[in-house]
Amino acid sequence: MKTKSDKFSSVLRVLLPAALTVAIAIPASAQMGGGGQSTQSPPLSQVERKNRAPISKEVLQPKLPKPSETTLPNGLTVLILEDHRLPMVNVQFQINGSGGLCEPSSTPGLAGFTAQMLREGTATRTSKQIAEDVDRLGASFGANATFSAMNTGVNASGLSENFDQWMPIVADVLLHPSFPASELDNLKQRTKASLQAQRGNAAFLALERFNKAVYGNFPAATMTTTVETLDALKPEALAQWHHDHYLPQNTILAISGDVQTAALLPKLRQWFDEWQKTDVKPVFPASPSPATARKVFLVDRPNSVQTNLYMGNIAIDRRSPDYYAMNVLNRILGGSAAARLFMNLRENKGYTYGAYSSFAAVSYAGPWNANSEVRTDVTDGAMTEFLVELNRIRDEKVPTTELEEAKRSIVASFALSLESPQSIMSYAITRKIFGFPEDYWDKYPAQIMAVTADDVQRVGQKYINPATMQIVAVGDGTKIKSVMEKYGPVELYTTEGKPVAAKSATPGSN
Repeated sequence: MKTKSDKFSSVLRVLLPAALTVAIAIPASAQMGGGGQSTQSPPLSQVERKNRAPISKEVLQPKLPKPSETTLPNGLTVLILEDHRLPMVNVQFQINGSGGLCEPSSTPGLAGFTAQMLREGTATRTSKQIAEDVDRLGASFGANATFSAMNTGVNASGLSENFDQWMPIVADVLLHPSFPASELDNLKQRTKASLQAQRGNAAFLALERFNKAVYGNFPAATMTTTVETLDALKPEALAQWHHDHYLPQNTILAISGDVQTAALLPKLRQWFDEWQKTDVKPVFPASPSPATARKVFLVDRPNSVQTNLYMGNIAIDRRSPDYYAMNVLNRILGGSAAARLFMNLRENKGYTYGAYSSFAAVSYAGPWNANSEVRTDVTDGAMTEFLVELNRIRDEKVPTTELEEAKRSIVASFALSLESPQSIMSYAITRKIFGFPEDYWDKYPAQIMAVTADDVQRVGQKYINPATMQIVAVGDGTKIKSVMEKYGPVELYTTEGKPVAAKSATPGSN
């Protein structure tokens, strides 16, 4: 008798798109670490699509396992998905209203530090004892609160046979963190070293400036803390943030793996009985608005041998009906190594190791972006080709074959993910957070396959607008400033994130 896993695998085998025979030869110029010149055109790799594999026209029609849902007396939402194939249990807490998006602008990083410090000590356990107990039981534990998220994520996993031993430790760490000053000082010192390293990372500088360009005053524009904030941060501030924002009524506890729901629920009530609910609900900031005029930002990085390019604008949130069409558009434009940007800038031109696009659709409207790291001497050519592809996705309808391959690729990836209980639970959490209907993920493949060429062009024209996008370049200002000025007046910044006044805007001055 076939299991659900077997059925998904068999469907997947007939769903996968036509086989590709790919011969990739990296051009010699693209292999250079610096901006070396070549007097001969580099040999270009070729991608030949054989189209020999049989393709099924049937649309995947999954019926995802649905976790049981219970609300504890304190308001904690519990999702449980039983899966007895392996003796493992995975636990996820999503604590809404406690992420970096909710923290005061005066204390960037407060939410992240609170999350990182959870396992550094409780009322009854030291940091060392927690580490030793978790390791002895073969479990793992981590917590994270990013600057752009509404929530804190707390994750743990371990063997089902000693679940009753390691889960109480997780509960203790979550409910009774002590935020010892000595451990906080150690974390501060590590963070200060990380802040210094960030300023030498061109990819970080590009994303930092891009976020500030597209988000403006919206909280997600911030993606790092400051030395001043670190110096002023005290354990009392972390304890207060934890007290005010780690609240059961705003939390989803998702457990997947080798558990019995009926036996587990009484234990959860016992472990989390003292976690008291309040009337506080998360307050969502208003979504950012897209920029209405193109701007160009140059982060001058003297002697850089490459230019990091980022361009884009605010697009959609996760509830948008355009989500499916944007997903397909992104796969065609730059969502993989078979997409247009990669094929153009790397395979045809040899400008870079890779060129990609992506879009962020979360609880607020996030940006689409196209990006690459190119040799300094081809910055001009790379910008030209980016605009070629961005305009093409708007101005021309996607050919049928390319459209169908992109859609089948998305659905095939989705089908593969259904082999993992953690992925299925993540889908359930997403459905819960955004209030999607019960059958949202069951219908997801059909919704993707229903996207037409007209849909792709429509969202391309609606969101992918080169005339209003924000452009960021990180590189040697003496060599690329004149290139970037072709796209508008250039705002110049140092690698420390400081603007350079127009009267002294001499590249290389930082």
